[in-house]
Amino acid sequence: MSNLLIMEDTRRLKKSFTNGDIYVGNFEGELPHGKGKYIWLDGTVYEGDWEEGKMTGKGYIVWPSGAKYEGDFSGGYLHGFGTFTGHDGSVYRGNWRMNIRHGLGRKEYPNSDIYDGSWKEGVHEGSGRYSWNSGNIYIGSWKDGKMSGRGVMKWMNGDIYDGSWLNGYRHGSGVYMFADGGHYSGTWSKGLKDGKGKFYPAGSKHPSLRRMCSNLGYDDNTKGLPSQGSSINSEGSETSKPSVKRSLSERISVGGLLRSSGRISHRTSSLDGNWSQRHPSVESISNDFSSKLLHDSDESQSDMPDGSPVVYEREYMQGVLMKETVRNYTEQTRKGKPRNKHSVKEVKKKSCVDIFEGHRSYYLMLNLQLGIRYTVGKITPVPVREVRSSDFGDRARIRMYFPRKGSQFTPPHNSIDFSWKDYCPMVFRNLREMFKLDAAEYMMSICGDDGLRERSSPGKSGSIFYLSHDDRFFIKTLKKTELKVLLRMLHEYYIHVKKHENTLITKFFGLHRITLRGGRKVRFVVMGNMFCTELRIHRSYDLKGSTVGRCTDKDKIKENTTLKDLDLAFEFQMDKLLREYLFKQISIDCEFLESQQIIDYSLLLGLHFRAPEHLKALLELPTTATNSDSLPRTDGIIGSQGELIIPPKGLLLVTHEPSFVSTAPGPHIRGSTLRAFSVGDKEVDLLIPGTGRFKVQLGVNMPAQANHKLLDNECDSNEVELFEVYDVVLYMGIIDILQEYNVKKKIEHAFKSLQFDPQLISAVEPKFYASRFINFLKKKFPEQP
Repeated sequence: MSNLLIMEDTRRLKKSFTNGDIYVGNFEGELPHGKGKYIWLDGTVYEGDWEEGKMTGKGYIVWPSGAKYEGDFSGGYLHGFGTFTGHDGSVYRGNWRMNIRHGLGRKEYPNSDIYDGSWKEGVHEGSGRYSWNSGNIYIGSWKDGKMSGRGVMKWMNGDIYDGSWLNGYRHGSGVYMFADGGHYSGTWSKGLKDGKGKFYPAGSKHPSLRRMCSNLGYDDNTKGLPSQGSSINSEGSETSKPSVKRSLSERISVGGLLRSSGRISHRTSSLDGNWSQRHPSVESISNDFSSKLLHDSDESQSDMPDGSPVVYEREYMQGVLMKETVRNYTEQTRKGKPRNKHSVKEVKKKSCVDIFEGHRSYYLMLNLQLGIRYTVGKITPVPVREVRSSDFGDRARIRMYFPRKGSQFTPPHNSIDFSWKDYCPMVFRNLREMFKLDAAEYMMSICGDDGLRERSSPGKSGSIFYLSHDDRFFIKTLKKTELKVLLRMLHEYYIHVKKHENTLITKFFGLHRITLRGGRKVRFVVMGNMFCTELRIHRSYDLKGSTVGRCTDKDKIKENTTLKDLDLAFEFQMDKLLREYLFKQISIDCEFLESQQIIDYSLLLGLHFRAPEHLKALLELPTTATNSDSLPRTDGIIGSQGELIIPPKGLLLVTHEPSFVSTAPGPHIRGSTLRAFSVGDKEVDLLIPGTGRFKVQLGVNMPAQANHKLLDNECDSNEVELFEVYDVVLYMGIIDILQEYNVKKKIEHAFKSLQFDPQLISAVEPKFYASRFINFLKKKFPEQP
């Protein structure tokens, strides 16, 4: 039947299509335009505004399933602000972008759960508030539909957690407040306590919440962290399933005429959200919540007298208590006072870049990002070629002036005017490719919107450290003498790392200088972060092989303090072949450093401890006083019903399978896979049940057994080390390789030799330094009989 036009009045027409669809309303030419009603053959009905054949403006649509939407349309899409009511009774009122929830919005789920906050591409992303029908409430950051970032969770029983989250689990630094008044401040990993923390029993004196939060800093870089086992995952239960895929609509087709108007597409809405400024802040909510935490047999000590001065300093590994020290609160307070004298702010005052007044660090970061973006963008299009001797010369530089208002070659920016110099750009470009770094990823990691995080210097240099948002790169300020040393040895360094792909020496990716008006200069080097891993680094050590001044004051040890030679209380037993690879490469690297007259270098050693797998009774259960919507999903440690799932062994070496190992990028991606004697001299992966499978490389993912040795200074009767043998995963590399044995160091050697044994001090000639360094490490990694 041909199309039929029937005049209803002077303005409205009715048109029937051959496919059975009907339109009643205004036209412009052959296309619906103005007000009109469209009825699809399947029963879908839209009534509202049209523009050139597409639904545009205000309108109302109803699907055969019972779902309906009222609000803004644009170009045939749900676009703008509107209210969607699903066939299941769920209601979303908020912003849309091309049929997808995007922007601020509130959704009421069929089970009475409510999310109010920000959405991105149909899922919660940003800040938002989620209220479960059980009474539990979370306010904070979301990513990909899961609680990630800073947030506050209040359980129905009164417990509160205020801290960091990742993928729906407590992960990072935080404070857990029990309803009975007890507090635990520490770190978590995947919902389990993992690392150091302090427990203040109910009724005892404790710092204010503001102070505890300030001390923890909620450092997102902290790799491992939760304890109380009950991590909250937004996809964790049938009753609170905000990540359930929900149908938005069916396909809309307007015969052949309106096909270009697109589809009301079927997209998912998972629990994820960015929240608006209208909501109360996370901090104010945390202060309003009454304090309580998960019941735990060793922490719910309500029988403590009021004002009890007792504080428990504890160290956990994957939820198992490994070490405990009982201290008096007043003693602990006194212990904290000296730390404030060495705060990050004071370190900055002594730094070599005390030149930007109150905003120096922010401007420095912006300048660095602008310069690196410019340099990488300029050098990347140059055809790949082998480096030449001229690439290492004094003329191998890229220079550019960055005025604040911009120029013909540079964009306008919010920092101060500065000049940029990039040293040996072709050399470092080839080094980045040698280390398998993609130029775009490198630039986004350092120069992306997430920016850089400043870290205080762990040493005496007063240098400023920046860490990229993905933890892959460290950026450190250099002294002029260090810059000269690196440029002098760069050619030999390039040859060395090219020849030895498993080298443990620091990987350098860029060398730059910023000059401000007035002539002040700040020099930077970009390096790989040796601790870029998804596993938490529980302890780190800076090992030189010397003993004079190589211990850390216990009162100054914090969660992320890098310890020294005399603090290392472990000996490490490794696979015979892995140990052989390790010391062969250490000897090669030390020989290279000796040839360059370098001393004062260190082995940076990171330890990831695995809790003894037989300690079933000591692993904190994820029980709650609420219902099942607070239980985490099974992750190899805790089952969906709260039962313990203990793997038979903490660490397993298995035959290497490239398709099964983690492919997350890191600073050691270039090294070859190692072979292990215990697996028949085959390439191996490290299997950590419940966590993942990792390629074993030199200095990365190396398994060992750590045997605890009692040190002379471990005589505190209040401190208890519960275990003597641990499974550990080792990460290591040789750092601080820019100190020459020059006249200054020779004078230091002569002076200190009058006070100490000359063989025990750090400033010694390079050959002896290398020999002592290797011998010290061999004692800590003894050969198995």
